[in-house]
Amino acid sequence: MNHTLPPLGALRAFEATARLGSVTAAANELSVTHGAVSRQLKSLDEHFGVALLTKEGRGLALTPHGQRLQSGVGEAFARLRDSCAALKDELRQAPFTLACPGSLLARWLIPRLDRLHAALPTLNLQVVVSDTEQPDTHSATSAHLAFSEPPWPAEAEVIELMPEQICAVISPALARHCDTYHPATLLANTLLYTASRPQAWPQWASAQGLEQPALEEALQKGQGFDHLFYLIEAAAAGMGVAIAPTLLVEDDLRSGRLIAPWGSIETSARLCLWLPPAWQSGHQSHGTRLANWLKQELGRH
Repeated sequence: MNHTLPPLGALRAFEATARLGSVTAAANELSVTHGAVSRQLKSLDEHFGVALLTKEGRGLALTPHGQRLQSGVGEAFARLRDSCAALKDELRQAPFTLACPGSLLARWLIPRLDRLHAALPTLNLQVVVSDTEQPDTHSATSAHLAFSEPPWPAEAEVIELMPEQICAVISPALARHCDTYHPATLLANTLLYTASRPQAWPQWASAQGLEQPALEEALQKGQGFDHLFYLIEAAAAGMGVAIAPTLLVEDDLRSGRLIAPWGSIETSARLCLWLPPAWQSGHQSHGTRLANWLKQELGRH
């Protein structure tokens, strides 16, 4: 006799047929055809070399061999169903952890968290500050919200939310002392930047037609900051001209705390919601719902 385990699909077909007393009912439960269940049952008979089910009237009945097998298989599948249900409940109740850079969190997400919790009350959202600007595809978090540039890694699901725009911002007090009609005039001021986005000033200057050597010379005399939050506060204090994502200074521009007289440009980066591979199966629906809310929120302005 063959002592290896039969295929799981055949055992599953047998368990459903024995429990429901009908091949048709088993096929409906398993979402397969009547013929598929019949073939699985036949393969199981061939595996053991005995008949496990027999016709009885219009239905089926277990043979003594089938009864013996059903007692173990039924208990095993019941435990499997309970374990799967418990895991699904655990995943539904587990927090959905969203990581994002501190500046994006402080300047854009936190002011909107009340609306987010009200719109998605079952999300059980927990927000954490990411250690890096670029998302980590092997992160233990459920999702990562960040500005990043393609191409995207194949192993992660990346949902694009909006193109990035950047602008050069200056305090109104400092702007009164310089010509704000021509982009080249800002090079006479102290340029403020962050080490995490070294490409921001060159991208903006190139779109404005400014000479790169002149920009590089101005940047050598500029002031760098570790975090975008400090950069924006320095600009508001009149320390110089800062380059920043327009999304993160929109409230300052609206209130007049900062102005962007030279306009904004679109970069190749995108604001994206990253879903690491480890969480795509368990939290994919949550990620989709969150992405839809973020798109709606971004469209408010």
